[in-house]
Order: sequence, then C-alpha cells, then structure tokens
Amino acid sequence: MIHIKNTEDIKLMKIAGRITGEALCLGGEAVKEGVSTKHIDDIIRSHIEKCGAKPSFLGYGGFPASACISINDEVIHGIPSKDRIIKDGDIVKIDVGACYQGFNGDSANTFVCGNASEEAVKLIEATKEAFYKGVSFAKAGYRVGDIGFAIDSHVRTYGYSVVRKYIGHGVGRELHEDPEVPNSGTAGRGSRLYPGMTIAIEPMVNIGTHSVKEMPDGWCVKTADGKLSAHYEHTVLITDGEPILLTKV
Repeated sequence: MIHIKNTEDIKLMKIAGRITGEALCLGGEAVKEGVSTKHIDDIIRSHIEKCGAKPSFLGYGGFPASACISINDEVIHGIPSKDRIIKDGDIVKIDVGACYQGFNGDSANTFVCGNASEEAVKLIEATKEAFYKGVSFAKAGYRVGDIGFAIDSHVRTYGYSVVRKYIGHGVGRELHEDPEVPNSGTAGRGSRLYPGMTIAIEPMVNIGTHSVKEMPDGWCVKTADGKLSAHYEHTVLITDGEPILLTKV
C-alpha cells in the first residue's frame, strides 16, 4: 500500500531528512586516507542521536551498524569495520538513514578519497546526473517507470549499467515502503505519482555489467565483474509542483 503523507507527516519527514543529510555530509567529510569505516560510522551515529533521532539502519534486518559504507567495487550494504581502512584513490559509498519521531530519511552519496582515477570521477558524476534526470519526472501525474527510464537512458549514454537487483522505494514510517522505484523501466508504466508521496530515488551505477554478487557476510554486495560502482540517493517529496529533496542540505 502506498502511503500519502499529510501536513504533519511531511513536517516530520523534513526533520528526518535534514538529520539524514547532515549525517551523510559529516560522514563524507571524514573520508580520508587512513581512516577506518568504523570511525565514519561512529561519526554518523553520534550526529543522528545528538539530534534526537535513531539510526534507521542499526538493527534493521539484523544490520550491525548505523551506515552502509561500501568501497570501490562494493555496490551497497558494506559493513563498517575498524579493520577496513580507506586508501588514497578509493571511492566510498555512504548510505545513511535517520528515524525521527517515527519517520525515516534515506540518502546516499559517493565520496572520493584523495586522487581517484579519471574513470572513477566520471562514473560518480554520471551517477549524480542520472539521479537528477530521474528526479525531473518525480512529479504528480508521472509514473515510476518514467523515473527509471530516464535514469537508465542517461546511464547508457556513458556505456554504464544500472543495478537491477536493488532499487529505490517508498519511504516514511517504514524505511522501505511501496512503491518500488526501479532504476530502469518503461516510460508511462508503473505506479502513478501523487502529491504527498515520499520516495527514495537511488541510482546504483556500474562501469561494467549490471550483475552483482552477495558476499559471505550476507550483507555486502559487489559488482560481478569487479569493476567500480557508484551510488547517489535522496528522499524525494512529490508535490503539486517541483519535487522537494528532503535529504539535501
């Protein structure tokens, strides 16, 4: 069931989104050579809790941390660890959620440590561009297929591929709600968008194949061919006019 948020719900979603966005920015600022992913996770958790919210990911389905931190060919769901040390040239995907008074924000970005390759920088830029191509259709009257088609079409111009196994989603009282928001699709198909809907649009873009493989820890997902992947996400409010990025700060 798709949940349409009322005025009070949206007020709380905006606060949850702001806290999420701030925590993500702080995590990104901490991406430096020699820093552990656990240290970044600690920074994110501290900020979320200081704001009177709870980390949405912590304990979700048994996930043991407050943020997913994935490096290079890791697509999503990397578990932070004190033994995972960031190196010069790494690209680091940080995915954060914060729950404030029962409502969730969800956002992700890909950060560069030091001197990343030209190939990596181009991938990150293309992924962000694809998000904004998709969000241009996050308006009342369009359908989720319009969003996915726009994202996939843009990614293909670079010769990249979008991950198909993992997708965007509705977000609100639950971290994952209806509707599903794939990063590929057919224009004019799928759930129609209405004012008051809040959805997470999150292109996951691979330089090579769209296929992925799950790691033995049951969480981390890598590209099947070992090539780089990037991730960009915001929680988006559908309105009568232009969409609002609730997690952008």
